[in-house]
Amino acid sequence: MTAPGEETQSAPAGPDQEQTAARRHFALTMLCDVVLPVGLYYVLRAAGLSEVPSLLLGAAAPALNTAYTIVRRRRVDSIGLFVIGILVLAGLGSLISGSPRLALARGGWFTGLIALWILGTLATSRPFTYRALKALLPGRARALEHFWETDPRFRRIWRGLTVLWGCGLLVDAALRVLMAYTLPVDSVPALDGVLYVVTYLALQVTTHLVLHRTGVFRMIFPRGGKRNPPSRIQQNL
Repeated sequence: MTAPGEETQSAPAGPDQEQTAARRHFALTMLCDVVLPVGLYYVLRAAGLSEVPSLLLGAAAPALNTAYTIVRRRRVDSIGLFVIGILVLAGLGSLISGSPRLALARGGWFTGLIALWILGTLATSRPFTYRALKALLPGRARALEHFWETDPRFRRIWRGLTVLWGCGLLVDAALRVLMAYTLPVDSVPALDGVLYVVTYLALQVTTHLVLHRTGVFRMIFPRGGKRNPPSRIQQNL
């Protein structure tokens, strides 16, 4: 993230650059959190390893990726530590109980806790989706704060999107836990991966539709380099 003193020195990224960065981030997340764990699980099962060790070894991929991110940034990431903590606790619980379903359900419990945290940010001065936007666009932080401070509809849109993401992830979490305890063990990892993609795309597409429909996207990325005033937000949300 850009340091405060560097904001005026870097040109704001355009929509194409932001979409490219988002695709790269999504691809890396998919590789480490979905493709590798699921692929490794089925490879180990095909090699004759039992369910619990296969699940725990498969979970090592996202844990190692999170640990690497913390080391590379040289900064303690509270969310990253939370992810590792959930994985460790679920792994220990599975080893003690001998039940693979506890390990399968860890993703659902983790997602549910994140969803509750997202909804909890509605009680703070800046909700989750707005914070995420500022983190993605550090060069536009000053303009975004201007819109936030001066336009109540701008604030309402980002609070609404925070509700969307929080509730969407709660539904995702409930489905993961349900699958973990009702479906055959060997079918759950693959279905978990499919659900991840479906949930992510559904929330992203809905978010982009809202931003285009309300005119917020044009405010953030104005044509001709001029910022549209907050009054350009349409009132049809």
